[in-house]
Parts: sequence; C-alpha cells; structure tokens
Amino acid sequence: MTYTVNCSILLTELPLLERPAAAKAAGFDAVEFWWPFETSVPTDAQVTRFENAITDAGVQLTGLNFNAGDMPAGDRGLVSWKGRSAEFKDNIDVVAGIGARLGCTAFNALYGNRQEEHSPEEQDELAVQNLAAAAAGVARIGGTVLLEPVSGAPRYPLLTAADALDVIARVKNETGAENIKLLADFYHLAVNGDDVAAVIEGHAKDFGHIQIADSPGRGAPGTGTLPLGEWITRSRELGYEGYIGLEYKEPAETAFAWAIRQHAAG
Repeated sequence: MTYTVNCSILLTELPLLERPAAAKAAGFDAVEFWWPFETSVPTDAQVTRFENAITDAGVQLTGLNFNAGDMPAGDRGLVSWKGRSAEFKDNIDVVAGIGARLGCTAFNALYGNRQEEHSPEEQDELAVQNLAAAAAGVARIGGTVLLEPVSGAPRYPLLTAADALDVIARVKNETGAENIKLLADFYHLAVNGDDVAAVIEGHAKDFGHIQIADSPGRGAPGTGTLPLGEWITRSRELGYEGYIGLEYKEPAETAFAWAIRQHAAG
C-alpha cells in the first residue's frame, strides 16, 4: 500500500519543516501538505526552506493545497471567496512553481465557505472561473486540481461526492478544463452521511486522490468503525492507482502503530 503522510495534521509536535524527515524516519517515502505558508505569495526564501525540507528528507511531495485562508479560524478555501480572486490567482503561480521543482502534480483547491453578503450563484460562478484558472496553471506541469467535500465546516457547501462532482462537471462543460478531479476523503464523506461504498463503485477509477481517517474522532485507522481497508481495496480493484493520504489526528508516538501492525501481519 502506498501511503503519503499529511504533515499538516500529523507530526504536529514538531516544527513544520522537521516533519518530512520524521515521516521518512517512520518508514514513509511520501508526504503531502496543506498550504504551509501564512500568505498566498510567500518570500522566495520561505519557499526554498520548504522545498529543501522535502528534498533533504528524501521524500516525495505528492500533494499540496492551494492557500485556503486562515484554517484555524474557520476559513476553508479561496476558490469561491469574492474579494480574494486576484490573491488566489497569484497563489496558483506559486503552487505550480513548487510542484514543478518537486515533481508534485496533485493540488487541492478548497472551495470556500458561503458568504452572507453574496449569493450562492455569484460565488459558484466565481468558483468556476477560479478552478479553470487553477487547472490551466498546473496543466503546464502535468498537474491536476482536486476538489474536496469537507465536514465540520457549517458554511462549506460541498458535503457529498455528488456536490463536488457537479462542480467539476460544470467547470469542464463551461471552460473545457479536463484536469480537475474528486478528492475522496473517506472520513469527510462518511461523517457527512454520504454512501461511501456507492461513491467508490461509481467513481473510484476517476478519483484524483484518496485520504483517510477513522470515525468517530478523525483518528488513526482502527480507532473508529469505518471499513477503511475494505474501501481502499475496492477502490484499487476498480482502478484507483494513486496514493492513500493519511490525514488524521494522532499523537506522533502512536501515529503509525496501525501501519506497523499491518505490515507485520502482511
């Protein structure tokens, strides 16, 4: 099984730039990150330090988020955020540059919360334009834009796989962009009440990425009741060939105990 460690939610006891090496020390060769900077356009020095942390650790960067705003404060993306479109488009160039230098081709664009001062239709129209711009921006490096349903964010409008797939279809139909795919986070889908097994049956071969956490609690696999192993296996059977992102909350000392047990059992 090819796992990639999300170093924005795991190994958080360590400074951000020390986490890739810690993931490597734990036996993983791949990492992914939410946007690791405070601004959409960080300094060259900040970007270089981040890139060096990846390459010095000897791991592959498999996924990177576009800037999603202030996540701890509740922001969940700039894609549909009226008033920050220019900033989002500036961020595209930075993301594509990092991807080009590190060989990363999967980029998660969080959709954004609903804004009371704007209609959903206005925000959705902007989202189509911004997603098309993101797709064009990463297409030149062979990249794919990922769109993700999210749980735990009351004003985030994409809750089910169908919600995200509808947006993807609209972007493709209206702009011709083809390099945009569903990010299937099994935890978010399950918590939001989606039929994960049915989503897998219908769309696994077209998943752009899979992420996992158990429920309840968003903990490590085996801490809850979700049949994550079965879902992953079925996704593979139906044609998904990508990484499995580990995006759960667990103390560093026990974060990967389940994987060690799994490996021993195998």
